[in-house]
Amino acid sequence: MKKLGFYISPGFQMLDLAGPAGAFEAANGEIGRPVYEVHIVAAGVGAVTNSLGISTTAAALDDRTFDTFIVIGGRIDPTLPAEALNGIVEAAGRSRRIASVCTGAFTLAAAGLLDRRRATTHWRHAARLQRDYPAIRVEADRIFCKDGNVWTSAGITAGIDLALALIEEDHGFAIAKAVAQHLVVYHRRHGGQSQFAASIDLAPKSDRITAALGHARDHIAEDLPVERLAEAAGMSLRQFSRTFRAQTGTTPARVVERLRADLARGRIEATGEPVERIAEAVGFGDAENMRRAFIRIYGRPPQSIRRAARI
Repeated sequence: MKKLGFYISPGFQMLDLAGPAGAFEAANGEIGRPVYEVHIVAAGVGAVTNSLGISTTAAALDDRTFDTFIVIGGRIDPTLPAEALNGIVEAAGRSRRIASVCTGAFTLAAAGLLDRRRATTHWRHAARLQRDYPAIRVEADRIFCKDGNVWTSAGITAGIDLALALIEEDHGFAIAKAVAQHLVVYHRRHGGQSQFAASIDLAPKSDRITAALGHARDHIAEDLPVERLAEAAGMSLRQFSRTFRAQTGTTPARVVERLRADLARGRIEATGEPVERIAEAVGFGDAENMRRAFIRIYGRPPQSIRRAARI
């Protein structure tokens, strides 16, 4: 049986814990025997109050050993005390896999466990994660991310996607699919699929980055290489690329793709225009490029979205 350690701290998000834990519980039911054993742990034994003001009793982490050690998201500030971070580092060293849900990535980052690794977190906080921990390669538009034995997930319900991926790694596609059906969730948003509305809701602090985004929107049907956006921002290519990722947590190419996809989706849902014409009008060039982008961002091709909008 695989022991799972869910690490919580004051102000943790309840759904970050309940979603993944529920998926592992469902896996036990689908397999017909207990293959996962869930443990709730914290820096010390006792009640830990979540963001809703509800207390959960946790065991002390101490020197426990887990197959998978998962840090649950919650408050970013203040950073956990050094003693707690040291305990997390030691627990990670005793675990086969390490994971975080949502802003739990900040705890792993503060512990140094994400240095020189790819990682993700809730899209709203991705830019800060990149800014505060420049040694991490933040991939802001991913549902979850695996780098070696370290997994990180996006916000809130993305923890369920993470759990399904871990279950699939352990027990195969069929079991993970059965768990998803039991939970009545989509099986499953793959890791490379973009977080919903991540790029489009960016609010960069730099007027120059904002100007580049405005230029992209105004010229969406044209080629928009990063060099052109840097010129629109009045910055060197290197400075623009570095500043853009620091303030948004993602790349200009990803944002342009998202802008195009959202514009295309609106036309697909509201009109009967041919997909090929829409793809050309928003800068995808052809329908196949747009189809791949839609699957990555929305998890469905354009025609599927059009059919759903007409029901």
